[in-house]
Amino acid sequence: MPKDLLTAAWKLLILRGVVAVVLGIVLIAWPEATIVVVIVLWGIWALIDGIGLGVQVFEKGAGTGQRVLFGVMALIAVLAAFLAFTRPGMAATALTWVLGIWLLVRGAFELVGAFTSTTSTPRWLLVLGAVIDLVLGWLFVANPGESAVAIAVVLGIAAVAWGIVFVVLGFLARSAAKKVGDGPVVPSTAV
Repeated sequence: MPKDLLTAAWKLLILRGVVAVVLGIVLIAWPEATIVVVIVLWGIWALIDGIGLGVQVFEKGAGTGQRVLFGVMALIAVLAAFLAFTRPGMAATALTWVLGIWLLVRGAFELVGAFTSTTSTPRWLLVLGAVIDLVLGWLFVANPGESAVAIAVVLGIAAVAWGIVFVVLGFLARSAAKKVGDGPVVPSTAV
């Protein structure tokens, strides 16, 4: 690999690492603000989705059933967006509740699958995965507001950890780039 590519690589790795560490610290320091930002971004997506579904109601060739379905889905999306913009805390709690219910259902299916599947994966790993989903689901449903904050903090911790990994990789790549640059000088044989 040419030295200039290695130099660019280590600089980008360190930059990515520093940005991840800063983002992680922000997530950990202000989890409530993070949740509000995420919910507002989700609200923007829901509004755009609702408008798109609303447009599909008036498309030619759509049957009455499709039009009704698109209309109901558009209304729900626009209402969800309105809730996200006006009551982000309530929207975060509702989304955490939905996530908790999903984890409970998933965990139950995984538990059943652990004892009925014929996969080569060790059964205890499948049961462990199911139990983790069930416990997390229960915690989210029992404490939706605190769970939303915990999610932001966990994401912050993960971002800091990955940032540190990227910075270390950047310095290792820098060391490799120096070794390439300090290699033996081959004299020119051209006359």
